[in-house]
Amino acid sequence: MRPACELCGLVYERAQGYWVGAIYINYGATASIAVVGYLVLWTWANLSTGQQLAIWIPFCVIFPLWFFRWSRSVWLGLAFFLDP
Repeated sequence: MRPACELCGLVYERAQGYWVGAIYINYGATASIAVVGYLVLWTWANLSTGQQLAIWIPFCVIFPLWFFRWSRSVWLGLAFFLDP
């Protein structure tokens, strides 16, 4: 990742541990999707707990790895919005 934006000069990492908020966003998105998805499939598809675990455990491993760049963008946008 570049240290700053080439267009506006915004410094991405302002202090050590700056991206901890992005980790919270990533975890919150993963947990929310998994819980809501579990409840929806449990209610409408009537899947067993074993079938649900076969779906949601791989999701909870793969989704955060895919989403980490976007969680950083959301965190950076939120930080910039609150403290320009």
